[in-house]
Amino acid sequence: MARFDLPEADAFTRTYWDAAGEGRLLLRRCRAEGCGAAHHYPREFCPYCWSEDVEWQPACGRATLYTWSVVHRNDLPPFGGRTPYVAAVVDLAEGPRMMTEVVDCAADDLRIGMPLTVRFRTEGGDGDPGAEAGGGGWAVPVFRPAEGA
Repeated sequence: MARFDLPEADAFTRTYWDAAGEGRLLLRRCRAEGCGAAHHYPREFCPYCWSEDVEWQPACGRATLYTWSVVHRNDLPPFGGRTPYVAAVVDLAEGPRMMTEVVDCAADDLRIGMPLTVRFRTEGGDGDPGAEAGGGGWAVPVFRPAEGA
């Protein structure tokens, strides 16, 4: 059965997905003088100044909740078995916004600006979905409430 939750890595994005498999979130940062902007999703150029002088950089893994929606129905495999789930946009500490999922939190407890931390869920490998990174398959970044949030 086809799955719609696994990435299609290519030669360029392999670095990102390999780091995720090791439990590390990477961003791209522009090295052009006067820019220095970080961006996500990974691109081979800076979307702000169009420079091709960009590099991979580790993200700290902290974010704040920008917005979210609770998904109650999704017919694409394997999402139907996960409903309801929280699809979200977060503001990474480094600046970029990222589409993701918020886990380990009841939807009624979510608040705009809520501090979050990254976690990596493995999918499509021998490990159970929801396991920490390193269990095989793909590791996908999701976010959970930060300690004390």
